[in-house]
Amino acid sequence: MNKPIRNLFALFVLLFGLLLAFSSRWTVFEDQGLRDNAQNRRDLIRAERVPRGRILAADGTTLARSVARRSRDTNTTAYKRRYPQGSRYVAAVGYSDTTLGQQSGLERSQNDWLAGKAVKLATAVDRLVSGDQRGDDVRTTLEPAVQNAGIAALAGRRGSVVALDPRNGKVLAMVSVPGWDPNKAIRDPEYFADLNKAETTRPLVNRATQEAYVPGSTFKVVTAAAALDSGKFTPDSLIDGSNGQVFSGQPLNNAGGEDPGTTTLRYHLTHSTNTAFANIANDLGKATMQRYMKRFGFGELPPLDYPKAQMRPSGEFLARGRNSRFIPATSRFVDVGRLGIGQDKLQVTPLQMAMVAATVANGGRLMRPHLVDRVVDADGRVQERVEGRLFRRVMSSSAASDLRSMMGDVVNEGTGTASALQGFQVGGKTGTAELNIAKGLNDLWFIGFAPLENPRVAVAAVVENTTGFGGPVAGPIAKQVMQAALAEGSR
Repeated sequence: MNKPIRNLFALFVLLFGLLLAFSSRWTVFEDQGLRDNAQNRRDLIRAERVPRGRILAADGTTLARSVARRSRDTNTTAYKRRYPQGSRYVAAVGYSDTTLGQQSGLERSQNDWLAGKAVKLATAVDRLVSGDQRGDDVRTTLEPAVQNAGIAALAGRRGSVVALDPRNGKVLAMVSVPGWDPNKAIRDPEYFADLNKAETTRPLVNRATQEAYVPGSTFKVVTAAAALDSGKFTPDSLIDGSNGQVFSGQPLNNAGGEDPGTTTLRYHLTHSTNTAFANIANDLGKATMQRYMKRFGFGELPPLDYPKAQMRPSGEFLARGRNSRFIPATSRFVDVGRLGIGQDKLQVTPLQMAMVAATVANGGRLMRPHLVDRVVDADGRVQERVEGRLFRRVMSSSAASDLRSMMGDVVNEGTGTASALQGFQVGGKTGTAELNIAKGLNDLWFIGFAPLENPRVAVAAVVENTTGFGGPVAGPIAKQVMQAALAEGSR
């Protein structure tokens, strides 16, 4: 081979190598970037021509499915999404509009399975041989009886309910009110545009994972966990709960001006004494409070199989809204006494507070919450199964046992009696977070679990920006949800 031919051959090899490298980069390594590019319509065209898998409730109820529509003009079939349950599951399921390329909720986080892009070998071979392209079904952990109980109990009031199985992290219910109709959003672009403009009610916000609420006295569970697990306190430790004590230069009062004086930690949690818990937080110090908040998951996105863009961390924040900035409990801007009673600059989601309740219920072990139970192909083969996984150990089993007993007293004889269930012992904690003292507006909370021994359900319920107290308002909501979950579990 003479020199010119060798040079030409080398040039062709080099060009072929470059072609292979750039093709691999675009089609493999940067595949996601191409799919996400707004100018790339191929994914949208494919999405309209391939039926997405169904999204199902735990009992097999269809929550989302694809419907074929044949065009007379082009003689092609396009698939549109339908949601048989309307708005009832939209917070968790979300929606998928193939025309606009918009997705949210599980439709977004599980898109590769639903669109048939992530498949096991046997399924891929079957589809190649048969030519039948379709997505896989996603069966969720959502229990219709529990979800419906949460919706009914809120009765149209703005707020949220989250129910977890503390033993394995299954999300049994995820309710956000007000909701919206994904079927109408797909049919009517103007309806969806109006939803985006509804700044007061903000129906597109999933309140369970995105809303920033002041937790009020429900946060005393976190403070009590730190107190017990650190070894600095026991249920019988004596703490000053006198009314009107000064913290950070400002007097702090107990609800109704109650003045129990010096008594036990158990009593103070049962009757939700503000000054006692401010003293506990001060004694523990900012570093200890920060350590236990982090163990519970504060300061990071929840480990949920859900779009990150639709979740927010819980914790201490400077300012609110778009200008908010997370700060640790060790910051000089934090009033640790008021942090200990769930006020100060705390902003939390209902999912986070359900995780707090679930941790106490599960002996101090926080399980990773999950919405997906399994993914199944058209032939019934399980493509993926989600098992309960430990997220982290938050506190010792003995500390959790003491706290569980104390939370039982809250329901039996304290501020949470409205959540008591016939036939089951309940553990819980109420919260009344002050928003506007002059108008008497609060965020009203209850977090809890049942049965008290060997709990099978943990709940967080919040009614936002309303009058009243957490026990009488949010307690009955949690009661109905726990009742539904226990009845469902007994079948």
